[in-house]
Amino acid sequence: MATVKFLGAARNVTGSRFILRTDESCILVDCGLFQERDLRSRNWDDFPVPPKEIDAVVLTHAHIDHCGYLPKLVREGFYGKIFCTPPTAAVARVALLDSAKIHEEDAAYKKRRHKKENRKGAHPEVPLYTVKDAEAVLPLLEKVPYLEPRELTPSAEVVFHNAGHIIGSSCLEIRLRDGGEKKKLVFSGDLGRLNNPLLDDPEKFEDADYIFVESTYGDRLHESGGDAIGTLERVIAETSQAGGKVVIPTFAIERAQELIYFIKRMMSEGKIPTLTCYIDSPMAINITKIYSAFPGYLDHITFTEDGLDGSPFSFPSLKITRSADESKAINRHQGAAVIMAGSGMCTGGRIKHHLVHNIGRPESTLLFVGYQARGTLGRILLEHPEEVRILGNIHKVRARIERINGFSAHADRDELLGWLSNFKKPPRKLFVIHGEEESALALAQSVRDRWDWETVVPEYLETDSL
Repeated sequence: MATVKFLGAARNVTGSRFILRTDESCILVDCGLFQERDLRSRNWDDFPVPPKEIDAVVLTHAHIDHCGYLPKLVREGFYGKIFCTPPTAAVARVALLDSAKIHEEDAAYKKRRHKKENRKGAHPEVPLYTVKDAEAVLPLLEKVPYLEPRELTPSAEVVFHNAGHIIGSSCLEIRLRDGGEKKKLVFSGDLGRLNNPLLDDPEKFEDADYIFVESTYGDRLHESGGDAIGTLERVIAETSQAGGKVVIPTFAIERAQELIYFIKRMMSEGKIPTLTCYIDSPMAINITKIYSAFPGYLDHITFTEDGLDGSPFSFPSLKITRSADESKAINRHQGAAVIMAGSGMCTGGRIKHHLVHNIGRPESTLLFVGYQARGTLGRILLEHPEEVRILGNIHKVRARIERINGFSAHADRDELLGWLSNFKKPPRKLFVIHGEEESALALAQSVRDRWDWETVVPEYLETDSL
């Protein structure tokens, strides 16, 4: 009897990991890090399944909450292939090396701070994994184009379909032979939105025995794309007039490229003043190069027929800052500017230093343009606290705090239901994953009300039959 075990993204958003077992196969779908503050300790736990028992890993895409645990998995004994699309392999290389570097830097910083303060933190003062661990993952990446079936084990194969979330992101069609029975599983991965300017719409499916659907925004609707662009335009214009800085915690993958595209367009159309925009993220810079290197995985209209001069991902006042010294120099910039820096949920990286320099300035704006998981610094700031702890110190919150949901790379409730509506017959089970509990439960209820499908919202470490 085939089973699935939910090792993450079960009534929470991050840590996407799912073990599929048959009598002949053990396959891990996604291998992500937990990013919520109250769940990060799970990253330090022993993996619930001995890594040596896993035959293959399949990645939906290269966000850290879907691939960021791979270096630890490989260090602890996994030696099989990691199947993904070519852009996902390219992005994963950048993302994993960046993640490892951050783990090393954060561990060194904590060690110095705790020694100075004569205390210990909740986690060891060593990195979760190192750059060397991340490098060991790279030879295992097996690149598979969309729509090309690929054998995972003698009793399982996968087909990657475009999910429209980030470049190379995939819905997975996994075909299992379980004894004498064939079973088709469809994982939505993270589903993108319709009419994304950079990516094609998510592909549709008509049948599956088991469906695994994300639910990040399963209980709400996004504002329209036009409203989101209008809000971005307003915030930049107002903050520029006040002489402040627009500080945007930016996901290096997809969100940074989308913001570059829209800001370039606004400037070229005269809707915002020409001002300096910093991409303060070596990772975002490298990912932007990957977007340019894989035009076949992008919306061809935007990439070739948009009408903007040159690449959609560059303009004269866009400044890229790779080094730490260049990053520090941004805080000496006089007057208005836009600063896009990682991480997107303010959990680490250079954004924290820009927050320290701007969170107390009423003329500056902290602008969130992506999902903020519960327990992250980003979510805490969205609740408009009077003060907040950043890099070990307490800071008064005086900057404006704004949020735009329309730039989300995740489908909202109606888009998720629309994607599910393409299935022409009920699955044996629908598993609702990758969403906070209330969001997952709400989407599950919407599905039951509309189609009366058997719907499961699994718990962490729960096992279910297939």
